[in-house]
Amino acid sequence: MILDPEPEGPLPSPAARLRAALDGPDILVVPGCHDALGARLIAQAGFRAAFLSGYAVSAARLGLPDAGLVSYRELLDAGREVCAATAIPVIGDADTGFGSPVNVRRTVAGYHQAGFACVMIEDQVFPKRCGYAAGLEVAPRAEALTRLRAALEARDALRRAGGDLLVIGRTDSRAAAGLEEALWRAEAFADLGADLVYFEAPQSTAEMEALHRVVRGRPTILAQVEKPGRPFLNAKQAEAIGYRVLLLGVTLLNAMIRAQKQALALMAAGGHPGPEMLLPFEELYDTVGFNAYYAMERRYAG
Repeated sequence: MILDPEPEGPLPSPAARLRAALDGPDILVVPGCHDALGARLIAQAGFRAAFLSGYAVSAARLGLPDAGLVSYRELLDAGREVCAATAIPVIGDADTGFGSPVNVRRTVAGYHQAGFACVMIEDQVFPKRCGYAAGLEVAPRAEALTRLRAALEARDALRRAGGDLLVIGRTDSRAAAGLEEALWRAEAFADLGADLVYFEAPQSTAEMEALHRVVRGRPTILAQVEKPGRPFLNAKQAEAIGYRVLLLGVTLLNAMIRAQKQALALMAAGGHPGPEMLLPFEELYDTVGFNAYYAMERRYAG
């Protein structure tokens, strides 16, 4: 935010800004990003929150799949840059918390210090993998509940010390253990006190409706992935079922990769991307911040 206009008065905390967005009249649509520029573009497009996607960070920063290869430190470093780049609240993907319940508490504290509004903890075995990847496994119930309880206790400790953070309890058990297990865990996560509940990969709108019967009013997240054979709801459809957040975690990454592959194929064939594929030069410079930088230079000139 170094080049942004100075706010009038102190900003509420990231968590307070996220709560305000969640309390708004409409469902909160949250695109995923992996870097500071992506976060700024999300804010400039008018979205009220962003998501730091572990899938996207692993792919874009490491060139690796989301299979438990990205580390706590790598996600934290990416998150610090993203949170510093925008005033909109950022939800942080924290995978399984990176180890034991003590690791989970450290992860929650670290994400708060990095500037996140919210942290997402899931119930997969460690190391985890993408919710749509082959070989997905979830931790036993007792381990999953203990992990989330550690995250919630870290959240509560932060609040007692004057900090603030929201915690998402996520279950990936639909693919690994079936619908009934996913609903049991979603209900248990709500009962433990998760601020939001995330049931990954429901296979029908009927399953989405079943989720809302068991969480009894707890805010819920629907993640949408452009995968054939899965229901893909728009914001109004998701809101009608009861969701408060529509998460588009890898859509921007997908669009970016496709655009780069198309441009590279043209250049490799001896051509060049035309104006239909490129920003005008002045818009490129403005988008990366040159005009804001020039304005700051003028402010301090002489």
